[in-house]
Amino acid sequence: MSQIEIKQKKVVLFTTPTCSWCRRTKQYFREQKVRFKEVDVSRDRAAANDIRRMTGQMGVPVILIGNKPIVGFDKPQIDRLLGL
Repeated sequence: MSQIEIKQKKVVLFTTPTCSWCRRTKQYFREQKVRFKEVDVSRDRAAANDIRRMTGQMGVPVILIGNKPIVGFDKPQIDRLLGL
């Protein structure tokens, strides 16, 4: 990591292959140069159960920034938590 890079909070994006808002979120992260780990909950039942426990919901995308979950593509909240 170069000295100019700012330490980014850990970002995990829970998605499914058919979710259009998931694709939009990934596109936004790439445009903003946000590093993220993608977890496909249609293939990972444990992760699906984790987000249900965390949020009380089954919808995607769920974005975990640090330890704060965001349900849906809530750009203002994403920007605030990432300092964008």
